[in-house]
Formats: sequence, C-alpha cells, structure tokens
Amino acid sequence: MKKIIIVGMDFSEGSEYALNYSVNIANKLNANILLVWVDKDRSSTSLSTNNRNPAEHEVKKRFEELIEKRKKNLTGGKFMYKIRSGKVHKEISNQAKYHDAYLVVTGTHGTSGFEEFWIGSSAYRIVTSAQCPVITLRYGESADRPLNKIILPIDSTRQTRQKTPFTMQLAKFFDAEITVLGLFSTMGTAVKMLVNGYIDQTAKYLEENDVRYSIERREAGNLTDTTIEFAREIDADLIAIMTEQETTTANLLLGPFAQQMVNHSPIPVLSVRPRNLYDHLVD
Repeated sequence: MKKIIIVGMDFSEGSEYALNYSVNIANKLNANILLVWVDKDRSSTSLSTNNRNPAEHEVKKRFEELIEKRKKNLTGGKFMYKIRSGKVHKEISNQAKYHDAYLVVTGTHGTSGFEEFWIGSSAYRIVTSAQCPVITLRYGESADRPLNKIILPIDSTRQTRQKTPFTMQLAKFFDAEITVLGLFSTMGTAVKMLVNGYIDQTAKYLEENDVRYSIERREAGNLTDTTIEFAREIDADLIAIMTEQETTTANLLLGPFAQQMVNHSPIPVLSVRPRNLYDHLVD
C-alpha cells in the first residue's frame, strides 16, 4: 500500500510552495499526495455533494487545474483531493488519521487574492493536533532543493530521542547526513551528563542503521535561536524537533520551543509528536 502525504491547501503562495516541497518527498517515497482544503465557515465534517456552494465549486475547479498542471511532476504516485469543512487543524488532522498518513506538509505563511487564507494561522495547530509527523515551511527558497543536511537537536528531555527513527527514515530516502546537535540549556554537571548520554545513544542508533552523521554541541540560552543559527551556519535543509521540548526562562518569554521553531524558522521544520511508550532508543 502506498504511503500518503497530506498537504494543507488554501491556494496561497505558501501552500503551493508546500505542495512543490511535498512532491520532492513523494517522488523519493513513491507516495500519493492528498490535497485538503477546509471550508472553515461551515460546520459539517465534509461538504455534501448535494449541498454545493460557490466556494466549493471554485475550489474543485482550482484543484482540477492544479492537479492537471502538476501531475507530470509526481512520478511515483498520484494526486487526490478532499474538501472538508470545520476547524482547519482538526479537519486536516482527522484526514491524516483516516488515511494513516505518513506525513503532513503545510506552509506557515501565504499571500494571494483568493478568499481569506488560513495556512499561516493554522500551521502550529496542525502540528500539535496531527498524530503523524508534520513538516512546516515558509515560502521562500526553491522547493526542489535536495534534502542533504538534517539537524537533529538533542536536549535534556526524555522525549527528545523519539524523533530519531522517523528522521532517520527521511535521511535514508534522500541519502542525507544527520547532524546531531547537543543543546545545553545549562552547563550544570547533571544536565551535561544527561544530554551527552542521549547524544551517545542517538549516535549509536544512527551508526547501527548505516546513516551518515556528525555531532556538534552548543550551549543554548534559547534553544530556538541556537538551533536556527547553527542551521544557517551549515546551510541545513531540515530541522527535526519534538512538538514538546524543554523550556528555559528565555524560552518562556517567547513561547515553547516547538512553537517558536514552527513560527520563525526560515528552514523547513519536521515536528514529531511524543509517544507515551518509549521507542527502542530507551536505555
């Protein structure tokens, strides 16, 4: 059964950029792409074909035109689309759950002239509500850029290692190198030992799975700023995070680490939801 990648579409430049980005991933995975548009002004779960309105008619027309234009670029799968109604983040998350989606891709900003767009304001809500991993990205650099360098930040939280297996899968698909970035919010002995232990475990896991990797360490007053600064330094293509991370006094002034990353990173961000039961990286 083919993997499915879901793309949130509001027909803004930001969402079309997310679509282009998802095609690059889908071609590596031989996956299908499901485009989802949500009518946030209606409350039913899915728009009825017997109760069409002008907006739905316009959306279907745009989807058909978009798919016809882009289908030649999707080499290993096919495009599909779905029109839903309700709260944007809930409907996209529910669609991802229904299809057991491999990944959701969504933009964080969008500008165009069609209706009132929701992609920017809903991005972080999609990240926190979706059960599967989510990639968020800002409109900007070429969506065709190959995925060569992935940053895997490791902090002192127990959940920090849970993003490793999925990140490793992407790295293998693209033959990318992972940089394990140790982040120390304090240089206290206990925290240093904990983070270094997690780094060693992560490195061992990557080595056992034949993934190219390197290790860097940084003292971080603000995890987001330090991670983004390092990502720019090495010209990284993706930053992998958990949707919940440790906080410091500096972070609390701006909000949680994950929210800061999704809202402010100029580099695409892969967010992985923590699980209640720990994976095979556990001690």
